[in-house]
Amino acid sequence: MKMKWRQIGLTVAVLAVVMPGIGAVTLASESTASVQVSEAAGIAGEIVETETGIYYTVKKGDTLWDLSRKFSNSPYLWPDLWSGNSQIANPHRIYPGERIQLYRREDVEKHAGPPVTTAVVPQPVVTPPPEKGQLTFAGINRVGFIRETPVPANGRIFKVQGIHKMISTDDIVYISPENDQDLKLGQRYTVYRTLGQVHHIDSGEELGIQHYLLGTVEIIQTEPEYAIGRVIKAYGNIKKEDLLMPYKRRSPKIAKISPPPGIMGEVIMAEEHNKIIGDNVTAFIDKGENDGIKPGQTFTVFYQDSERIHPQQAGETALKPVTFGELVVLHTEATTATVYITQAKQAIVPGARFSSPGL
Repeated sequence: MKMKWRQIGLTVAVLAVVMPGIGAVTLASESTASVQVSEAAGIAGEIVETETGIYYTVKKGDTLWDLSRKFSNSPYLWPDLWSGNSQIANPHRIYPGERIQLYRREDVEKHAGPPVTTAVVPQPVVTPPPEKGQLTFAGINRVGFIRETPVPANGRIFKVQGIHKMISTDDIVYISPENDQDLKLGQRYTVYRTLGQVHHIDSGEELGIQHYLLGTVEIIQTEPEYAIGRVIKAYGNIKKEDLLMPYKRRSPKIAKISPPPGIMGEVIMAEEHNKIIGDNVTAFIDKGENDGIKPGQTFTVFYQDSERIHPQQAGETALKPVTFGELVVLHTEATTATVYITQAKQAIVPGARFSSPGL
């Protein structure tokens, strides 16, 4: 199967598929107000074009490496594909049925390059080394946080257009203004939900309110008492009564920096409330900006046993700490931070201790 771009007129691009015995099958036309799906054999349901861009539905065996080679003509562009799909928390784990954005609308309209030939021979998964001194975290815009006081909401979703059990990308929602805020036409907002007060696992101290980010909405129409928005991207299960805050795009590229010496704290919990925390899990720690914590800093997770060296010894001696995990800071608040577990040789549980490297 060969795939190529054709330019119609000056502005509208069309993605065509050339198949032996079938010819060119157009997957997109000038009208993009509704989703258009190719009905060609072997292609149906895999690629669609919407108002926001062109999407691909993941099949069993797909990897970002292979999809980058297939659609961008180079497997080494897979970080760009990951960066453009913030719903993918781990680039090494994509699942059948998941929808991936291949090109944004502005990219589709500008593209007029030569034909792209796809390879059909399966290739082994090879992950290129990350850029030195930099972490790329494509899901940065969905990273939540714990803040001492809740964010004042700009709006609240009170209805979804149509009958939906779950509000997802491209759905139309109705929003009421909150806290005397104006919902402006064309403005984007982050959809979030507060999950209640978080307490320190040992002391019981109140650490703040967890803010769970669910997606992005753009206002497409305003009325005197409410506004209508379209879900640009859904990270999770958006529901009625979820709240809106101003959208601030965060760069997925985070420069790695050295942490301050002598930092020691505890892992509060996983963002998704997992009882056991492992590799590639987002979590919270009990240190923040007030402690000198900044995005890009890396800390080690450790445990430290104590034991009596001699039977007659009155107390126990603290033994050398054992490092069994690593975490990197993604986002900071005044007294807490959101981190990503990059390594866990054994299960990390809430209350696990972390420190500056070499402490």
